[in-house]
Amino acid sequence: MTQQSGLVVAAYGRHCLVETSTGERVICHPRGKKNQVVVGDRVAWLPSTDEGTVEKVQTRRNLFYRQDEIRTKAFAANLDQVLILIAAEPEFSEGQLTRALIACEAAHIEPLIALNKSDLVEPFARAWQRLLPYRHMGYGVLPLSLREAADIDREHLLDKHLRGRTTLVLGPSGSGKSTLVNLLVPSAQAQTGEISQALNSGRHTTTSTTWYWVDGTERRTALIDSPGFQEFGLRHIDPAQLAAYMPDLRPHVERCRFYNCSHIHEPGCGVIAAVSAEAGPSEISENRYRLYTQLFEELSQTRY
Repeated sequence: MTQQSGLVVAAYGRHCLVETSTGERVICHPRGKKNQVVVGDRVAWLPSTDEGTVEKVQTRRNLFYRQDEIRTKAFAANLDQVLILIAAEPEFSEGQLTRALIACEAAHIEPLIALNKSDLVEPFARAWQRLLPYRHMGYGVLPLSLREAADIDREHLLDKHLRGRTTLVLGPSGSGKSTLVNLLVPSAQAQTGEISQALNSGRHTTTSTTWYWVDGTERRTALIDSPGFQEFGLRHIDPAQLAAYMPDLRPHVERCRFYNCSHIHEPGCGVIAAVSAEAGPSEISENRYRLYTQLFEELSQTRY
């Protein structure tokens, strides 16, 4: 029997859903324990009576994942960008945001920060100010008001940021991810129900990642919904490379006296010299430097 090519659009345990070139979706089982698949994988698979077997995972352009002391959690593969959705209220965690951005940098995937609840004037203004260093770094920061869907120009959002791209929507629980996905893909709930039924898993909607086509049969614009998270481990990051994944620190590393500077205590450190309480576009804020030192210590401890 001839192998066919397909796209993994959902995965749960030892099952996955593979979409064929004609749009049909087939339940498949990866062959062998090492043949793990994630949403977004391009695979070669063999059909059987009513299901199939994934024979090979094609080479990935990238893989977005997090890792803690216990396990590695892969979100999706072959992404064009990650939309990190946070909210003005309750106050978002800058530590979580920083971790997600570092994971994007390490995987060479473009991030886009979206700040929800622009209708809450004062909390949004405070949150927007907290994001000023990230705008200085060159990250795209997008204001949203998902409580007032009528105020969102869906076509503008698509044309400006999403159309023709594969985007993973990432964010902590309660940030509004489901609302955003349902706005952009009105049939998302029905599709999720079908996937859950196909994979025979009622827990599918809250525990796994799901691929949606935003443009229907054209299949050029994809949105990937991911489970909410409260922790984002970066154990896969080498602490010596951490500064290189933080755009506000990166330009100052070359000014360090020592090539293996940790940017924590060494004399003549270009990074420490650039830290400022009133940080401008070319400086490092005290808060961002504090986040760096905390992460460096955490990642250094996990190495031993």
